[in-house]
Amino acid sequence: MYKNLAAALAAACFFSPAFSQSTAPVKAAFVYVAPLSDAGWVRQHDQGRLAVEAALPGQVKTSYVENVAEGPDAERVIRDLAMQGHQIIFTPSFGYMEPTLKVAREFPNVKFESVTGYKTAPNVATSNARYYEGRYLAGIAAGRMATQAGYVAGFPIPEVLQGINAFTLGMRSVNPQATVRVVFLGEWFNPPRERDAAMSLMNQGAEVLAFHTGSNAVMVAAQERGKLAVAYHSDMRKVAPDAQVAAVTHQWGDYYTRRVKAVLDGSWKSAQVWGGVREGMIRVDSFGSKVPAAVQAEVLARQKDMANGRLTVFAGGKTGVKDNEGKTMIAAGQSLDDGAILGMNWLVEGVATKLPR
Repeated sequence: MYKNLAAALAAACFFSPAFSQSTAPVKAAFVYVAPLSDAGWVRQHDQGRLAVEAALPGQVKTSYVENVAEGPDAERVIRDLAMQGHQIIFTPSFGYMEPTLKVAREFPNVKFESVTGYKTAPNVATSNARYYEGRYLAGIAAGRMATQAGYVAGFPIPEVLQGINAFTLGMRSVNPQATVRVVFLGEWFNPPRERDAAMSLMNQGAEVLAFHTGSNAVMVAAQERGKLAVAYHSDMRKVAPDAQVAAVTHQWGDYYTRRVKAVLDGSWKSAQVWGGVREGMIRVDSFGSKVPAAVQAEVLARQKDMANGRLTVFAGGKTGVKDNEGKTMIAAGQSLDDGAILGMNWLVEGVATKLPR
């Protein structure tokens, strides 16, 4: 049939299933813990998904499932995506960690990216961003413009406590009298409750708000009340043009693209990544109209210091850092290592709320 062996081999390669599979686009899926909206946690991860498509045209096919509750629903959705033939699945929510690990054991040839999780497996990588770095920088801006702050938080887990503490340290670095009052909601996404918490904090005297929840409800509340607020995840000037001080934005596109490329070229390996300002995963920008130019310049200069390694958030400085019960947590001249930051279970001096036990 073939005139020579070379022609036969060429034909075999052209028609072989293995060859077809290698040239087919990588199927990448994303699971979102809340509805996809104009701004917020889910929006930033979806921007990352779109960045993957833009960077790898024709080489990747992405899909997503939104508003998936942590727990059994997440396990079901992740398993369904694996069964549908996705080669890499991104699960960006802390409560997805255990469901991701469980499904990963059933599908050893599928790669999983547990975003904000901390447990790895041969086919499960973890990644997170040093959100607290952006919180500190935003705290500098807030401290220049207010003394009493309110903070709407999801859960008292280390990632959230890092942010509260960094924001407080940032405020007090420029305004030593600054205080922060916190409301823990016990959930990530509930706009009516986020709004109620914001209103309560403003009723108690908060001049500026921050939050670690999934919607823009805190920003909207601050806009309505004529107060200030720090946007989180995304720029939220669309809903809070007067209230927004700055935005702590999350940048996932480069990381997601690198991980999908690794699946494409066969170099994907389980890893633990924790990147911040230096790595371009966290940025403070999108200053509001009420923020003086001098304050904007100060924050940007400190951000540059952070990127160059000249500014460390959890450092004791000349006097040390105490928790809000008076115990020294960072000695003078010392700084916390990553292990201590990842295990953070205390609130810094200046936080007027006790840690739930």
